[in-house]
Amino acid sequence: MIALLDTSTGLCRLSLVDGETRHDYEWQADRTLARRLHAYLRDRLADHECDVHDLTGIGVMRGPGSFTGLRIGITLCNTLADSLSIPIVGASGEAWRDDALQRLARGETDHIVLPEYGGVAHITKPRK
Repeated sequence: MIALLDTSTGLCRLSLVDGETRHDYEWQADRTLARRLHAYLRDRLADHECDVHDLTGIGVMRGPGSFTGLRIGITLCNTLADSLSIPIVGASGEAWRDDALQRLARGETDHIVLPEYGGVAHITKPRK
């Protein structure tokens, strides 16, 4: 099973690819992303009777996009890839999923994916 994750906007997208079959999911994460992302991935894998140990590769949207969203999503993906010793690739653009799948099929890995924010990060001040 390959996981493809895009957290570049508040509407997050996850695709799980098993052979030729791709299952696409999306959810409005917004400010709950850090708290819910890992559980969301776990639950979607469980829907297919899998868990993170069944992952054979990870593709992640590296940007441009939300500073916080990219940071959270890419950190989760890098951590999983490292701890599971599986390949990870970053991609961007409209066809990022296809690019990531092709790179993984060729046996490529970035080892660690760094975000591309597309400009200077606009960090908001805490509300409290």
